Amino acid sequence: MIRMKGKGVADPSKLTGPEKAAVVLLALGEEHAHVWQQLDEDEIKEISQAMASLGTVHSGVVEDLLVEFVSGMSSTGAIMGSFEQTQRLLASIMPQDKVDQLMEEIRGPAGRTMWDKLGNVNEAVLANYLKNEYPQTVAVVLSKIKSEHAARVLAALPEDFALECVMRMLRMEPVQREILDKIEQTLRTEFMSNLARTSKRDSHEMMADIFNAFDRQTEARFITALEERNREAAERIRALMFVFEDLSKLDPGGVQTLLRSVEKDQLALALKGASDALREMFFSNMSERAAKIMREDMETMGPVRLRDVDQAQMAIVQVAKDLANKGEIMLAGAGGDDELVY
Repeated sequence: MIRMKGKGVADPSKLTGPEKAAVVLLALGEEHAHVWQQLDEDEIKEISQAMASLGTVHSGVVEDLLVEFVSGMSSTGAIMGSFEQTQRLLASIMPQDKVDQLMEEIRGPAGRTMWDKLGNVNEAVLANYLKNEYPQTVAVVLSKIKSEHAARVLAALPEDFALECVMRMLRMEPVQREILDKIEQTLRTEFMSNLARTSKRDSHEMMADIFNAFDRQTEARFITALEERNREAAERIRALMFVFEDLSKLDPGGVQTLLRSVEKDQLALALKGASDALREMFFSNMSERAAKIMREDMETMGPVRLRDVDQAQMAIVQVAKDLANKGEIMLAGAGGDDELVY
């Protein structure tokens, strides 16, 4: 349940079962924490997640849920559910390492598990970590994450090592809970804690994407200003940028694949602002009739706004990047002859 901060809970009928249980346990307080000992781990996790997101619970709600405690609750007026309060209550009934683990999951988006978190880790980063582990450990990890992500991780591992992991997965039997817990703990302490540092995106690459999204005048203004302050950074960003004119480096097959994937009206608008060489490259990969129709369409457009041309070109570049991500075309980087797949 999502609530606006500060508004609190005023209607008990809007509370779920776990939220009602969370209110009761908050009202009982730390002196009655032994009640938690009657719950299993899944119940504790579910109630803890609800408790941590309650915010302020108005006294009327508490009174409705705890009629027998009306007199006691009216003096305090309201109770407050927070991460800190939840952590204090859990610490009185659970080992600290369990509390830390549970609170980390609660604080994460929707209380994700370790395996959910791994599913959001870039495959190259995860593969770089796993290649130093035992094949059997890697097999367990890959069996716990989504198939699509596991496939990308396997493809990023050294081939012989990846094949050994596949063989272990084929022969793998149910994993004991103790072993699984140990792997989770190792991933948590040795990998996830260092993930922010190991997976940090190159800042120049990030800025190149941002510059790609600028209109032409804004891009030129920022590049010029940056060149005055840091020429090396400006040149690196320019090299990482992929712009419409870079499509001239596509091979004929790539051009034809792109032509099948873009809207003809959008391409005609984009080509209005293209160089003669790039226009001819596209026309030469169309049938004679299609090229003639597109030329006529471009002529009948008359003058067009530069902003509209920029938007059309950006849209086509994005289509090209999507096709490259699927492996259907190969894009060459703007800064050199090396081929880069975006």
